[in-house]
This record gives sequence, C-alpha cells and structure tokens, in this order.
Amino acid sequence: MSIPQYSADTPASDIAAALGEAGCVVVTGVMDAELRQSITGELAPDMAKTPIIEEDDPEEFYPGRTRRISALVARSTSVTDHLIAHPLTQQVCETHLLPNCEHGYQLHVSAALEVGPGAREQILHREEDPFTFFPLPRPSIIVASMWAVTDFRADNGATLVVPGSHKWPADREAEPGEILNAEMPAGAVLYWMGGLLHGAGANTSRDWRYGVILTYSLGWVRQEENQYLDVPRERVAELSPELRRIVGFDMYSALGFYDPTVATGKST
Repeated sequence: MSIPQYSADTPASDIAAALGEAGCVVVTGVMDAELRQSITGELAPDMAKTPIIEEDDPEEFYPGRTRRISALVARSTSVTDHLIAHPLTQQVCETHLLPNCEHGYQLHVSAALEVGPGAREQILHREEDPFTFFPLPRPSIIVASMWAVTDFRADNGATLVVPGSHKWPADREAEPGEILNAEMPAGAVLYWMGGLLHGAGANTSRDWRYGVILTYSLGWVRQEENQYLDVPRERVAELSPELRRIVGFDMYSALGFYDPTVATGKST
C-alpha cells in the first residue's frame, strides 16, 4: 500500500476518506513560505536553547542528534493562529474523532522537531500506545499531523509510516518493504491515524529537517501534553473561544469543571 498524496485544493472529504483507508495521507501546498519563516523565527530562541544529545542511546525513544520543544501554544502565535485550528485539520478530526466523542476533540500534543545529520531511525510506535485499555486495532482515539517546515526527504529523516497498519491486530509486524518514508515538500502536511505504526526516519544527509507536530485526541481522554501547565493563564485569555475549546480549556460534558473565580482571579 502506498501513501496517498493530494493538493490543498482537493475536497477535504476525499482527504479524510483516504486517511481512513490508508491510515496516512500527504497534502501539499497548505503552508506558504512566509508562514514557515514566521514559525521558525518565533521558535528560534527556544530551539537554540535546546541541547542536542550527541551520543545516541538506541534504547531511548527519541534518537540522538535531534532537537524538540513543546508548548507551542505559548511559544508561537503563528502555529496557534494558523495551524492548530486549520480547516482541513478540523474536517479530518470531525470525520475520524467525533464519532467517538460527541462533545468534541482536543489538542493532544504540540511540538516542533528538528532531526539532524546522523540521527537514527526512531522505533516504530503508535500515538495511541498509552491507551492500553483498548485492544488492537483500537477505535479512533487520535489523529496526528506533521507540518513540513522544510523538505522531508528519505535521506534527511522523513517520517516513516506503515500504511494500513492502523487496522492490524497486535501480532502483526511490519515487513521492511511495508515501511515507507513520507516524503513531502516544505509547506505540506502529513496526517496519520493514531493507530498507525510510524517513527522519525534516519537522517543520512547533511541538513536538518524541521517539522511541527500537532496531534488531536478524543475530548474525554487525558492529553499527552499537559496544556494546563504549558499554556499560561494570560495566554489562554488571548485565545479565541474556538481555540480555547480545541486546546482543551472547555468542559467536556461533566468533565473538567472549574471555579471561575479561581481561574480568573475575580469574584462573581
């Protein structure tokens, strides 16, 4: 099975359908050069302070020769305003998550990742692996996206995916020929289902590849990234009602109730 690829003007329903079938899909032309430059500029100070692990431990989940930062809602207005609630992402999440969460989905992880020369392949894994309560193949819990700030090539560590593996039972392992690099030009986005086997590719080139990871989960599960600690109160106040909901600052049915006098610091 190959990785479906579409342009940004393709109907969102077609893209969502292809994602459900293959478990992954690439969409080109969704982020222009100005936005990519704005994102890297806003995140540059924090990226520069992030240490690079020179000696790789093959037992570690994250390979050496990489840089990773989270808390993008607090760190990048460009990511927050243009990517987190992107219309295509919302259509994809509504298609694949809303059937399992009638009150809405939420931002699960936000991170920027640079894979440097010499980085090894990451161990194949599923975004939904922490939810061990559900046997494989699990119901749709997570939809993930990787936004290509630079070109993603096989030689510079383009994300490895195993199309179709979101439907596999627990005892099914990927054969070498089933593992593909999700190559895509800068400005494209890769979507994948939370049950899909995937991982960062090995970087055998001389350049760093840069991507922004945004994943979304059912509104009734705990987010992998603790947005309530990563997003300061004053930043939450700046978000639109739609973004506050997606980031996870609304109640989900009876879950997540709070005292507004404590949250705002004002008496009622």
